[in-house]
Amino acid sequence: MIPNGTDHNKYMKGPDQIIPAEDYVNWRPGGHVKLRVGSRGVSAEPPISVPGLLRRTTARYPDATALATKKPDGKWHKITYRQYSERVRTCAKAFLKLGLERYHSVCILGFNSEQWYIADLAAIHAGGYAAGIYTTNSAEACFHCLESSQANICAVQDKKQLDKILSVRDKLPQLKAIIQWEGPVDISVKGVYSWEQLMEMGAKEPDTQLENILKSIAINECCTLVYTSGTVGPPKAVMLSHDNLTWDAFAIAERVKDIQPTVDRIISFLPLSHVAAQTLDIYLTLMNGVAVFFAQPDALKGSLVETLKEVRPTRFLAVPRVWEKMYEKIMAVGASNSTFKKTMAGWARGKGLDYHMSRINGTGGMSCGYKMARSLVFTKVHESLGLDQCKTFATAAAPLSADIKKFFVSLDIPIMDVFGMSETSGAQSLSIVPKFNLDSVGELLDGTETKFGGSESPNGPGEILMRGRHIFMGYLKDEEKTRNTIDGDGWLHSGDVGRADSRNFLYITGRIKELLITAGGENVAPVLIEQAIQAELLHVGYAVLVGDRRKFLAVLLTLKTKVNLETGEAMDELENETRKWVASLGSKATTLSEIAKTKDPLVYKAIEDGIKRANKHAISNAQKVQKFSVLPADFSMPSGELGPTLKVKRNVVYEKYKDIIEDFYRE
Repeated sequence: MIPNGTDHNKYMKGPDQIIPAEDYVNWRPGGHVKLRVGSRGVSAEPPISVPGLLRRTTARYPDATALATKKPDGKWHKITYRQYSERVRTCAKAFLKLGLERYHSVCILGFNSEQWYIADLAAIHAGGYAAGIYTTNSAEACFHCLESSQANICAVQDKKQLDKILSVRDKLPQLKAIIQWEGPVDISVKGVYSWEQLMEMGAKEPDTQLENILKSIAINECCTLVYTSGTVGPPKAVMLSHDNLTWDAFAIAERVKDIQPTVDRIISFLPLSHVAAQTLDIYLTLMNGVAVFFAQPDALKGSLVETLKEVRPTRFLAVPRVWEKMYEKIMAVGASNSTFKKTMAGWARGKGLDYHMSRINGTGGMSCGYKMARSLVFTKVHESLGLDQCKTFATAAAPLSADIKKFFVSLDIPIMDVFGMSETSGAQSLSIVPKFNLDSVGELLDGTETKFGGSESPNGPGEILMRGRHIFMGYLKDEEKTRNTIDGDGWLHSGDVGRADSRNFLYITGRIKELLITAGGENVAPVLIEQAIQAELLHVGYAVLVGDRRKFLAVLLTLKTKVNLETGEAMDELENETRKWVASLGSKATTLSEIAKTKDPLVYKAIEDGIKRANKHAISNAQKVQKFSVLPADFSMPSGELGPTLKVKRNVVYEKYKDIIEDFYRE
């Protein structure tokens, strides 16, 4: 916020101006913050606003493909950066015409698309906040986002999302218009417009008002709101400044130095519409002048591989569930191969694993065996997945097991980890081949600072604290939570417990709020134990450790089941590979509820043996799991156990299965 007594006309040199500020945090609409611009290196990169970045990239690559959308006729419709920029300005003028006020929001509710990207940038150009909403949100959850961000406009993908907003519209007096970008639009509903109507409206407006707004914009003010997934309590609105977004995109680009403008292609595929990652996608592509190809909304129903084969991306980021589905598919295909092909695949995977483990350890080179394996096996596997031109494979949003990463590494697909939070506007750590390993969440990003709270050692373990130009401004209208999250020295308290090694790799061992304290007073990080169990039992879907203030640890388990692709709900029928595993044990069970109800002795014996193997890695007897139970249903978002980013809502699981938990501890 501009200090009192200041001449407002003095600050009409935007959008790349910096307005004086007194603090590094701010939670007020229209507030400004100090920037942590360094004196050298990456942190010294000159600040630039979002409109300034779009203008610069358009000037450098005006005729390069910016966005590509597959139309119903099967053809890809592409627009250049010049067209992208023009559409953003047209959309921004329409938003202003519809009544978007300064420091009010445009909420965006839909799957990744050209319209999502344009609406996001247009809201910022028009002086408002871009605010994405998870497509899985209920009507009431959408209301919370719209109401707290003072939304004047909401852009929705289709009638399904429109109906959510219409059901709460009467409680949103500041909401002036709803834009639907896909499917037939009911023009009889007052205040609802099609995307075509929006763009026609903007095309008729002069540039005067938009240019005046752009002049008032500052790099050190909020331009984007990212709502946390709300696994505990209502989602918080994370305020990200222009500098947060553009600097973090620059820092990541500096790590991935081989990005080639106008050549690289990425697929915008976040099946959960993970808003933080989706937002970062926009600025990474803007920063680098690369092309974005949008996956189909039904990507998880089978169209993703088709899209991959058509686009042949050079960079591919996917949430863990996508990599897991690929793994399951590859394993299923491999199981049906001839003995010769299985032998050949096993030999090749051995060579691939040896090569990459040597790279991780900094020893060895490219052997003849690896070269042969790449030529005879890996190339064909990559082509079958549409990843034959891909140079960067990445995972984010939730943990991907080390065993899955090891499997893909053996196929010459080294999956890189990205770690960040909504509050860091993107990444804090990122691995790029050849500097990576299977256990960490990446190498700490240049230009950022990290330390470990509560630890005497500079490398931890302790709470991960972060500082830098990527750290958010504050939580909108919430001073208390802002001050509790960012301390007086500017350190963001992540709530994650971790450590760093001598090579600057970051490791996460758990979350402070998830730590269990046994009756004997020992602190237990559940994630490591859960992952150890899942590593021994590959057909376990989720493992949730219990034992807070109890005499011993126990674990709740689900087995992988099929998913209803229309609703996202977990079905009772076991997933194909899980069913084969169960059959290999001699069991005739085909459903999860059957195994849970009968406590199938064959399946339970196999699980017990797997837990015993996992217990061998325990650092103390108190950290060994003594009891378990197979739950009658796998977890899903519709049933409430998973949040929008597939993180387990432990409090929901504990409440839902409290009777089973109590049974563990009955005398």
